[in-house]
Amino acid sequence: MAVAIIAPVIIEAQQGLLGNLLGLISIKGTVFCTVNGTATPVFPNALLQLQCGAGNIVASATTNSSGQFSIALNPLLNVLSTLLSNCRLVVKTPLSTCNANLPSVEGLISSLKFVGTTLVGLLNIAEIVPAGFQFLPLLN
Repeated sequence: MAVAIIAPVIIEAQQGLLGNLLGLISIKGTVFCTVNGTATPVFPNALLQLQCGAGNIVASATTNSSGQFSIALNPLLNVLSTLLSNCRLVVKTPLSTCNANLPSVEGLISSLKFVGTTLVGLLNIAEIVPAGFQFLPLLN
C-alpha cells in the first residue's frame, strides 16, 4: 500500500523535472510602424530587446519583412512568472526608420502576456505574446 501512495509523487516529480528539461519559452509577435497601436503597416528590420529588471537585456531579435519576430528561451534559465511580471519588449529601432513622419527616437514598449502551452512531441512550449506595444519614449 505504501508503494501505491509514493509512486504518484515520484512520477509527478519526474514529470516536473522532465517538463523543464524538455521545455521552451516562446515569445512571438508582430511589430507595427505606428505610435497608436493600429495594425498597419508592419515594422520590418526592427531590433527588439527583451529587457528585465533595470533594463538587463535577456534576448534580442530582429523583425522580418512582415514585422514578425520570435524569441526562444530556456525555462531552466528564465522563470515564466518573472518574465511576465518583470520583463518587457523594447523596440530599439526608431519609428522614423519605417516612416519619416514618426518620431526619430526609440520608444515602442510592450509588457508580456502568457497565452498558453503547446505540446510538440515531448517538448512543452510556453507561448508568450506582446500585450500591446505603446509609444513611451521617456521610459527608455
